[in-house]
Amino acid sequence: MTASTDLLRRRPRALLVGGALSLVLFLVGVVHLGLGASGVGVGDILDLFTGHGDPHTADVLLGARLPRTLTGLVVGVALGVSGTLIQGATRNPLAAPDTLGVNAGAYVAVVLVAFTGVSLGPVPAGGAAFLGGLLAIALVYLLSSGGVLTPGRVLLAGATVALACTSAAEFLQMLDVQATRGLFFWGNGTLMQSGLTRPLTLGAVIAAGALLAPLLARPLDLMALGDETAESMGVRVERIRPAAFLVAVLLSASAVSLAGPIGFVGLIAPVTVRMLGVRGHAALLPTAALLSATLVLAADAAAQLTLPPSAGYAEIPVGVVTALMGGPVFMALARRVSTGDADTGAAVVVAEQRRGPVYAVALGVGLLALVVAVAVGLRIGDVRIGWEQLGASLLGSGEEMTDAVVSYRLPRILVAAVAGGCLAVAGTAVQAVVRNPLAEPSFVGVTGGASVAATLVILVVPSAPLVALPIAAGIGGVVMLGLVVLVARGTRGGGRTGLDPTRVVLVGLGAHATTMALVHIMVVGAQMNISAALTWLAGSTYARDLSALGWLALPVAVAVLLVVAARPVNMLPLGDELPRALGLELGRARLLVLGAGAVLAAGTAAAVGAVGFVGLVAPHLARRIVGNSTGRMVPMAAVLGAVLVVASDALGRWLLAPTEIPVGIVTALVGAPYLVWLLRRTRDV
Repeated sequence: MTASTDLLRRRPRALLVGGALSLVLFLVGVVHLGLGASGVGVGDILDLFTGHGDPHTADVLLGARLPRTLTGLVVGVALGVSGTLIQGATRNPLAAPDTLGVNAGAYVAVVLVAFTGVSLGPVPAGGAAFLGGLLAIALVYLLSSGGVLTPGRVLLAGATVALACTSAAEFLQMLDVQATRGLFFWGNGTLMQSGLTRPLTLGAVIAAGALLAPLLARPLDLMALGDETAESMGVRVERIRPAAFLVAVLLSASAVSLAGPIGFVGLIAPVTVRMLGVRGHAALLPTAALLSATLVLAADAAAQLTLPPSAGYAEIPVGVVTALMGGPVFMALARRVSTGDADTGAAVVVAEQRRGPVYAVALGVGLLALVVAVAVGLRIGDVRIGWEQLGASLLGSGEEMTDAVVSYRLPRILVAAVAGGCLAVAGTAVQAVVRNPLAEPSFVGVTGGASVAATLVILVVPSAPLVALPIAAGIGGVVMLGLVVLVARGTRGGGRTGLDPTRVVLVGLGAHATTMALVHIMVVGAQMNISAALTWLAGSTYARDLSALGWLALPVAVAVLLVVAARPVNMLPLGDELPRALGLELGRARLLVLGAGAVLAAGTAAAVGAVGFVGLVAPHLARRIVGNSTGRMVPMAAVLGAVLVVASDALGRWLLAPTEIPVGIVTALVGAPYLVWLLRRTRDV
């Protein structure tokens, strides 16, 4: 009787929410139709429908406005239903097509098809995207299986797969710019269409998937009570969950093939509708679809109103606006996720400390590898230099052209080496505090905060001295990391606060998405050189000279201080009780070490841009080689980081010479598979 009364009470609420959302969607759609660079407004379109319009208005409406608005509606419905199904199947409010890597998998599949030069129609292209998304979500569950399937672990696996797929897509675009022309803008999500064919064709596929979704409504409602309870009530969980994933991937892949990867919409819509009191999936699916379509159109309209194309501004992709909206929502939701890591931490268990001779040999081998990487980096590029020519040039007896090439390459290689060492030490510092081997500086918001601050200096004070850039970047990185830690702190038993290492990374991912969206909007709004700005954001040592080493002086000094303060840093991964019992002021130590990591990462970002994964790969390898002692691990990690960045820089200059691949893309291609292996290896943590 109580359940029936509750159901009757919720039905009017669902109808009320659905009706209100339908009205809002209609109004937003009308406004969206009236926006564009052609000067045709809502009034002109209304005149057309009343028979008083002109042919120009009809051409604009049918050729550009209607396809764009229809695309927003179709994509919104697909993402809303897909997100609802994924959240229902995983019982995870942070699960969505983008956070579980489905969008990124579909994206790289479409780029791969374009790279091969094969011309596919809308449906075959959607099929390729479907296979890519399906493989991505399968990989996510392969990485997160084998231990306790916590929400935090699934989301970390999703972020890993998304980063790997995005890096692969960027690499393919760099390999063949002509074949993949236009995909970079599409890769940030755009509703622009050249006609009605694609939205109508893929819209039919999405409509079919959306009509299948209600068949899963009741089983998903029962699965919300737990798998065992659902099975006791007759639900075949082992069939329902894969079926929900299949429909969700079909919908999201169709949306990606039509408009590119648009993030966070499939996350925000179901969560918001639940907060409005709509719980059952029979009502949740359509209302989430309505809200999601409203969000997509509203985001695109906001982009056009903020920086009107009619005023000569470059268009802001709708995916950038949804990331700006969704990043803070993701951070707020991540704060409430229970990961189970607050007490134990997530650090990898490392073998006992290596003795002095072992450490000396390992460090010597690392330095030798660095020398070899520098030598190879001096030789290869758009102009190849032989070993004899290189030796003669270094001894001061080389030819003029060879000397010129070496004098150009040597400074950037030195900058790459120092930057790689600083990034590795930054990762060591951040991982020591949050006790998580996945806590790479860019994953916890440091690089994003540094990028926002550096871009602000360029825009607001263009005449500022060069020293202002690393200072601003350092401040931005420290502030953003402080914000991430503040948001990530959760409440434990007895009212005390704890620093959950997995939650820090999850909140940091939301912060990273928000800051990168801010940078993109600022770059477009200021009409900066977008290609140059995005190259810097991808991480590049292009045209760096010895003056950039001055920017890295402070990070190097901070790295030395970390070695000097090895004892308190060694105690941080031990948890809370033991360091306090040994007399360590834990709060101050964490703050200082986190600040040191932020200065290291942010200062390096100011010098060479956002180079990722170095702060993850190098510290972990150093732990495996020399153990946990900070005094030994920091130098080892610095050497390994220097080798990684120098080798990546050389590879990026040589692979497509004379075109350069930004060093950040190369390190991502190395680091993403390593992160996949690391997450799989530590699945039982």
